[in-house]
Amino acid sequence: MKSASALLLVLASASFLASASFLASAADAPAAAPLRGPAQHFKALDTDGDGKLSRAEVAAAPRLAKHFDQIDTNHDGFLSREELKAAHGHMMKTAFSKIDTNGDGMISRDEAAARPRLAKHFDQIDTNHDGFLSQDELKAAHQAARSAAATRQ
Repeated sequence: MKSASALLLVLASASFLASASFLASAADAPAAAPLRGPAQHFKALDTDGDGKLSRAEVAAAPRLAKHFDQIDTNHDGFLSREELKAAHGHMMKTAFSKIDTNGDGMISRDEAAARPRLAKHFDQIDTNHDGFLSQDELKAAHQAARSAAATRQ
């Protein structure tokens, strides 16, 4: 469990490299009940229950509100789950690109060294043991860490 927590911290730090993170807004979400993931964060912000987030609802999550117009790709004045998912995917790719300094689509041990927490868990995340971290390996580790965190709550 301790390694899952550490892994969650590693992946969270990578996630926060980009600024349009819906998950980053979780810290801003109402604290009425423990939240376990993006769906619960969305539900907590969607105070009128209409399945979309208005600018007023997003005001409860300042980091998300800051990027409302960028995330609202269809410009309808609301954020849908799909728009948030797309923004999160873009943010994850941006974070990956910042670490992948040579642009080869993989994070080497040397590139990971710039992120001490990532470097510390490199072997754990490198599930195919090829000496590189792929986007798929990071995504799988991120999902495993989120699942472990949800289980603890």
